[in-house]
Amino acid sequence: MAHNGHQRLRRVAIAVLLLAPAAGLLWVPWYAGAEPRLAGTPFFYWYQLAWVPGCGLCLLAAYALTDRHRPDGHRSDGRRSDRHR
Repeated sequence: MAHNGHQRLRRVAIAVLLLAPAAGLLWVPWYAGAEPRLAGTPFFYWYQLAWVPGCGLCLLAAYALTDRHRPDGHRSDGRRSDRHR
């Protein structure tokens, strides 16, 4: 039972990490303004640009949380996983 709870929490975390950039960028009225400016650049532009590395970090974290083991006991790099030895 504890294993299922852990898996469910992991899936929810992955979903949040994958949906956060979409939610942050698709809700345009929240960031559709010129203030505050950063080095003279309106908020609308630098907010979107800040999401470029933010999206990469979210994807990296979501990938790190995924279970990359195939059902046949082999990992994606060709080695056998420790679970099936």
